[in-house]
Amino acid sequence: MAITKEAILQALSQVQEPDLGKDLVTLNMVEDIKIDGHNISFTVILTTPACPLKEMIEKACLNAIRVMVSPEAVVHIKMSSRVVSNRRDPKGILTDVKNIIVVGSGKGGVGKSTVAVNLALGLANKGAAVGLLDADIYGPSVPMMLGIRNERPMMTNVDGKGKIVPIERFGIKAMSIGLLIDEKQAVIWRGPQASSALKQFIGDVLWGELDYLVVDLPPGTGDVQLTMVQTVPVTGAVIVSTPQAVAAADARKAIIMFRQQQINVPILGIIENMAYFTPAELPENKYYIFGKGGAQQMADQFEIPFLGEVPLVQSIREGGDVGVPAMVGDEAQSHDAFMSIAERVAQQVSIRNANMAPTKVVEMQA
Repeated sequence: MAITKEAILQALSQVQEPDLGKDLVTLNMVEDIKIDGHNISFTVILTTPACPLKEMIEKACLNAIRVMVSPEAVVHIKMSSRVVSNRRDPKGILTDVKNIIVVGSGKGGVGKSTVAVNLALGLANKGAAVGLLDADIYGPSVPMMLGIRNERPMMTNVDGKGKIVPIERFGIKAMSIGLLIDEKQAVIWRGPQASSALKQFIGDVLWGELDYLVVDLPPGTGDVQLTMVQTVPVTGAVIVSTPQAVAAADARKAIIMFRQQQINVPILGIIENMAYFTPAELPENKYYIFGKGGAQQMADQFEIPFLGEVPLVQSIREGGDVGVPAMVGDEAQSHDAFMSIAERVAQQVSIRNANMAPTKVVEMQA
């Protein structure tokens, strides 16, 4: 019996996208079906190149064709991706950016910037177009972590308006207030000044088309955080904490801020940084020197995803100091931890875009 396109679609309609809860055909994820005798080829369009379930979906497609179409079929499956967006931006700012992910923390010193940098690099490592905005106006650390402290961004003219061209490094586009000021000078601004600078920063950078823009927020729950969500529609927030009770308590405040009714930015999940110490000479040992499980307990309490643990590894600190982040270094443990987190964040973005209302700019009364 001849193999037909209808039979292939019928078989693939039995394959579920686990995160989105619908089959591949209903989700319009199957394209370019070609049949040549017993040779079958088609493309599966995932919602993110960082999909952690890619191999499982591919195997399920292969099994469905063999069982429901022909056991003799020679199946060639191309796994591709098309990042989706669910943002509504009447202000027309960053219209070419599909998803904006803000990385926040309740307090400083928990490694938020380290996580933001390596999250951006992890997403890019999977093939996504990624930008990194350092919105930590008072303490910009992205230039040091990416090794671009001595670089200055170029200006270009777009439709008669000057635009800042972000610095490209390790496959991502990066921009920071630290690239525009003398690092020997402290930024001494009142809250309104910082907010005004951030607004200009967001609108005046020529990001181009991006799948994800990762934003490194300053610690706390102040003016900059509110300015960010009032200026552009934010897809979701990632919260960074460490295991200590004091850090977890402050992270809880950040979660509550984003969840306030008038803000209502979805929490994509929480990451526990410096979760445990593993000496290089004892790679199988884990020492929980700051306590254990604080972020996991908070994730359970607020019913938000736990995105993973980042170990306390000397190479992460050293890499950040010399401008070679963990994701591009050669230390496997930290690289694998951040890669797993990047996949889970992308997964949560896809779930959020499929199941929740479109992201909007937050409107708050003064």
